Amino acid sequence: MLIGVPLETAAGETRVAVTPETAKKYVAQGHTVQVQSGAGVAASITDAAFEAVGATIVDRNAALGAELVLKVQRPSADELALMKPGAVLVGMLNPFDKDGLSQMANAGLTSFALEAAPRTTRAQSMDVLSSQANIAGYKAVIMAADRYQKFFPMLMTAAGTVKAARVVILGVGVAGLQAIATAKRLGAVIEASDVRPSVKEQVESLGAKFIDVPYETAEEKEAAEGVGGYARPMPQSWLDRQKVEVAKRVAAADVVISTALIPGRAAPVLVTEDMVKAMKPGSVIIDIAAGKGPNGHDGNCPLTEAGKTVTKHGVHIVGETNLPALVAADASALYARNVLDFLKLVLTKDARFEMPTDDDIVTACLMTQAGQVKRT
Repeated sequence: MLIGVPLETAAGETRVAVTPETAKKYVAQGHTVQVQSGAGVAASITDAAFEAVGATIVDRNAALGAELVLKVQRPSADELALMKPGAVLVGMLNPFDKDGLSQMANAGLTSFALEAAPRTTRAQSMDVLSSQANIAGYKAVIMAADRYQKFFPMLMTAAGTVKAARVVILGVGVAGLQAIATAKRLGAVIEASDVRPSVKEQVESLGAKFIDVPYETAEEKEAAEGVGGYARPMPQSWLDRQKVEVAKRVAAADVVISTALIPGRAAPVLVTEDMVKAMKPGSVIIDIAAGKGPNGHDGNCPLTEAGKTVTKHGVHIVGETNLPALVAADASALYARNVLDFLKLVLTKDARFEMPTDDDIVTACLMTQAGQVKRT
């Protein structure tokens, strides 16, 4: 097939859907790979690096006009206008954006949103949410260490002892676990909170203390177990008790990293304004859920402003909305491998597109086909 790799045009997006590593494999399989000039520059990949593995450097129209277009983010309206009806599109297409899905359906595209892959063992190698969340958790800690005006580790010097930073991680999914591991490497003292009791062992194995809130009813315990690897909304009774426990830890924290997101829902409020007021001056909040909160511009904290770093009540609140894009080289490498593994399910050995209708991963990711939105 003719595979096109356009330059990402979304604001702040630096990743690319194909790297020289994966382009070489596509070419070896008999595909023709056309990469828009400059598509990999922000991820430290030159046009020459793509050409060295057999890809062709083309303009925007050629990249978007291919039979199979590989992207990071959903195409804009002007990009859709350059794509051919019947073309196949693979990327992170936001399955919950009904208007966006309708636009791709109207363009006649067969589109696959990789975020919709089921959380199963077989789908792990193509789990873009996990690969990118892993990077977000790492970068969140690095950003916090840069913003925080003290050391992370405890230091014993001739001038006296410096206490270790206290870090609180809210939400212990992939991003939260990586944040714990990274903060631990930097020498911080870490506490973590999550609604799922099953993560307590993981938290403690990484050297952090789990903020335990006992369950008082069967309903609370059932909700805490989650579905498909995701947390479910917890009963208000449990949330009220958790808020009290978390508030105590947040007040004593130097750094708070919040990661709580439920796909298709607004990010829950975990750090209230009163909690922020109780924090020490100079403390830092990294809100990974920035831009996905109840008001659209906030996140796990109502004081967060998407895309900005603000100081409220003496606390620095970082609202970066695309942390993986700040580690573009490795984020692209991992994402490109996710894409490659997904395409193994829909590309035949003789380099043709063939969609298996009985594959649970393929059907879960299929968003639009033949002018129709397939996701309900």
